[in-house]
Amino acid sequence: MHPNEMQKSVSVQVDSDFALLLPSGAYEIKKMEPRSKLRKVILFCLLLSLFGMVAFGYFCPDQVCALSARDRATEPFALSYAEAPGRPLPDIIVQPGLSYDEVLHDDFRFDLDAHDVMVFLHIQKTGGTSFGKHLVMDLDLKRPCNCQRARKRCHCFRPHSNEIWLFSRYSTGWKCGLHADFTELTACVGGELDRHEGSAVHRRYFYITLLREPVSRYLSEFKHVKRGATWKGSRHWCQGRTASALEVPPCYTGESWRGVTLEEFAACPWNLANNRQTRMLADLALVGCYNGTLRHRTADSDRVMLASAKRNLAAMSYFGLTEYQKISQYVFEETFNLRFAVPFTQHNATVSGATRAALSPLQVARVKRLNSLDLELYEFAKNLMFKRFEALKKRDSDFEYRWRHLGEVSRTGVTEFDWDSNLEDATTEKYRVTGKAQSMELFT
Repeated sequence: MHPNEMQKSVSVQVDSDFALLLPSGAYEIKKMEPRSKLRKVILFCLLLSLFGMVAFGYFCPDQVCALSARDRATEPFALSYAEAPGRPLPDIIVQPGLSYDEVLHDDFRFDLDAHDVMVFLHIQKTGGTSFGKHLVMDLDLKRPCNCQRARKRCHCFRPHSNEIWLFSRYSTGWKCGLHADFTELTACVGGELDRHEGSAVHRRYFYITLLREPVSRYLSEFKHVKRGATWKGSRHWCQGRTASALEVPPCYTGESWRGVTLEEFAACPWNLANNRQTRMLADLALVGCYNGTLRHRTADSDRVMLASAKRNLAAMSYFGLTEYQKISQYVFEETFNLRFAVPFTQHNATVSGATRAALSPLQVARVKRLNSLDLELYEFAKNLMFKRFEALKKRDSDFEYRWRHLGEVSRTGVTEFDWDSNLEDATTEKYRVTGKAQSMELFT
């Protein structure tokens, strides 16, 4: 038999049962139907996928569809954020909680009975120690924080539960690292609170911070380091890892830099005191973490870091300025609808002020050069602060009375500001790591 005839015979034999049931010509159509149906299924799936992508791109929220960290690095002035604020996301940048504009809505209130959390980003030598004490000791609350003087720690619980509403040094300790910066906090806060409270809760985060005039802040840090402070316990965490010793090398040998002169302090090119406020408020992932902020700085990385710090500061629920205590207090109280039981005190004479008065013009100029980013950030912050103050003032029908009676709440006890005190700050002696028990003290 011819091969073609054999093949035809086999085909007919296989489908003979079906062919007998079909009219003439329908047999060939029947053989084509499975392939035709397959094409239709594939075409339908492709159309469904295309529709899904279009719909997802149109309706997808910014928090989910934001640019990748790499994309953001190439578009520094379109600094998008990703995922939920405050969640543990070490490899991407996250939104710093509710913005100031969102807080100003007419129906807004900081809800102590719900899951609102205030997160204090404490930058060294900005008055944060005293402000932190105000937060735990002097707010007029239904359930005031319960402070334990021996441990220098307060339990700041909600009125009807033992959930925490304040994430700060004096309420939770340095849970995210000693003087954790924006990059560390936003990747850490949610996870730490989940572990502390034993469950994952959908929270609203309100980031707050203080800034200080850069030259005064730098000189205050210099004096503090001269007395023995090191902040060795700082993790410098970024994109899932701690900065290496090559990325953040020490400026001194031995246990501390005690007795350092201003010339030696300013001569170290990777001194973390330089532009500290800008660095601590920026998304460091945008500039390669500490590798791009200390050892391999460029004009472009500085520009990106400063733009990021400005944006993050403007987006925070609140920031205060150390040089404007009364305005800072008023803005805080009106923003959160909370009242302090004491007036903030303005100290015009400080240790750093006396140090600055003794400097030569050349020394002051050098300090300004080393902190050029901080100086620009501070001017931006000052302008923004006064705009917010004026806006709150205009909508406050009782402003004159409120302004005259700030802090006049019937409570006993006063927490006084002392900008340059080192009694309760992190010094070499307190945070020297000589054993496991001492190293764990930073996170308890």
